[in-house]
Amino acid sequence: MEHFPVIHTNFWDAIIAVPLVVIITQLIKVFLRVPRFLVPTIATILGLLFSIFIAHKYNFWGAVFMGFFYGNAAVGLYAGLKTAIIAYRNSKKE
Repeated sequence: MEHFPVIHTNFWDAIIAVPLVVIITQLIKVFLRVPRFLVPTIATILGLLFSIFIAHKYNFWGAVFMGFFYGNAAVGLYAGLKTAIIAYRNSKKE
């Protein structure tokens, strides 16, 4: 039986990687005007690139796993913040 890869991650990977992916994704949205349905794919690709080439460059499979985590966490962070801001604005109107 083959063992799962050991993934060494720390608090700083998530604190730096996820906001960085959100910021770069937003810059790409503004400057390149990509369609909305491609934004989660771009975030996932950025998360994979960050993880494979910077955060976990010596453990490929661990980097792939964490890259999907970074990209999807960035999408979730953006969606949660956007929903919270919209709800706050709508509560002020009433």
